[in-house]
Parts: sequence; structure tokens; C-alpha cells
Amino acid sequence: MKTWRKYGALYLMMIPVICYFLVYGYYPLARGLQISFQDYRLIGNRPYIGFDNYGTVWHDPNFWKSLTNTLVIGGGSLVCGFLAPLIIALSLNEVLKSWFKKTAQMLLYVPHLLSWVVVGGMWIYLLSPDTGLVNLLLQRTLDIPPVHFLAESGWARVVMILVATWKDMGYNCILFLAGIVAINPSLYEAARLDGATRWQQVRYVTLPQIQSTMKVVLLLNTLGLLRIFDQVFILRNNSTAPDVDVLMYYTYQKGILDFHVGVAAAASVLVLIFTLLLTLIVRKLTRFDEV
Repeated sequence: MKTWRKYGALYLMMIPVICYFLVYGYYPLARGLQISFQDYRLIGNRPYIGFDNYGTVWHDPNFWKSLTNTLVIGGGSLVCGFLAPLIIALSLNEVLKSWFKKTAQMLLYVPHLLSWVVVGGMWIYLLSPDTGLVNLLLQRTLDIPPVHFLAESGWARVVMILVATWKDMGYNCILFLAGIVAINPSLYEAARLDGATRWQQVRYVTLPQIQSTMKVVLLLNTLGLLRIFDQVFILRNNSTAPDVDVLMYYTYQKGILDFHVGVAAAASVLVLIFTLLLTLIVRKLTRFDEV
């Protein structure tokens, strides 16, 4: 009773949050799991067919091709999306001018606020072989013919990785900078007294002190590795589809375009299982739970 009197208001404030997750999180998850075992139809009976939908997905070569594309694009985005903002955060931390640091942070964060429709349309224009700024610069500086970045399979995955890295770089950079700001200044003073150079301070003071932040950023990026969809949907075309179609696009195609909802639900459950396994592996390798 004393606990309720002390924390009752907090428990009441948690009720809307719990209801939100039950309605918009766990209920759709449970419903999708149920549909994955059904021969789902819009009208009529929806008989349970066991693991037939999972068997269809498991023996579909397009599913495994999509998984390969997802791992390549997602893995590249994971590595680049971790290293690029880390390097920029370390560089901005060395900047003495406060106004320059704040301006750079703002400019880096702006792309994260834009939707993928805007970002995709912008990069489609910039990479155009005829009027795109990138090709114009390449022609005038290197004198090479126009490159079809979004139509050649060799460039398609690279573009997906680089554009995704550019879009989310500002958000991850701010997380790293927040970890760097929290470092005790006395550690740098002690390092300078010992004769440490700027690089040695970064290597032996900054990086060890932001390990927890690095683990969080890596884990958050890992959780979204297999859920890539927006950039592929916006930037893909028929010529590059075999090399960029990912698991979420496979699910979209099966469920929305072909209306094989049961198969799409089964594929979604497999994506969820793969994500959980991948997350557990990353937690184990990075020793996430260790201080």
C-alpha cells in the first residue's frame, strides 16, 4: 500500500505507454505470427496450413537472394554508418571554434530530418548521367564519360550504402559527441602532463571512454540492418533490382503486390528471428552488458 501511495502516479502515467505498445506493437506482431500459419484470404475462410508458408519462403531462391542483398547493403551501411560519424565526431571535438562546431553539427543533422522521398529524389537528380552535378564534375575534372550510377549493377549497392550513410551520419555523430562531452577533462590534462600528443589523447583517452556509446550506436544500427526498405523502394529500378532488392522489399512484393499475405507474414517472422539472432551475436561479441 505504501508503494502504491509513493509510486501510484508513476504507475498511472505508464498505462498509456503500455496500451500504446500493446495496440501498435505486440498485437500486430501476434497477428502477423497467426497469419503466417494461415492460407490468408481477404474474403472467406482462412484455414490453418501449418508451416507451408515457411516452406514456400525457405525454398524460394528470391528470398535467399534478397537476404544476400540485405546483408551486403546493410553490412556496408553498418560499417560506414559507424566509422564515418565516429571520425567526424572525433574531428569536430578537436575544433576550437564553438560556432563552427555547432554549425557543422546542424548541417550534418539536416539530412536525417528529411524523408527518404526527398533524399531519394535529390540524389536521383544529382547522379543523373545527363544533368547530374556528380557526372558534370567527373567530366570536367577527370574527363570521363557519364556514369549511370543508378542503372549499373556495379554501382547500385555502393550508392545505396553511401546515401544511407550520408542521411543518418548526423544523428550518429551527435550520439558520439554526447559521449565525448561527458568525458572528464582531468583525463586529458593528465595525458598532456605525461606528454601525450593529440592522436595519443584520442587513442588512449577518448576512444576508451566512449566505448559504451560506441556499443549503443553499433547495436542500434544492427537492429535496423535487416529492415532496409525506404531507400531501396525509392532508388531501385528494373535494371538494378536483382542486386538491390532486400528482404523488406521481398515481403512488400509478396504481401502487397502479389497478395500472398501468409507468405509475406512468414517472411517477416523469419526476418524478425534473423534480427534477434544477429543482435544476440553483436551483444556477445561487443560484450554489451559489461561495463
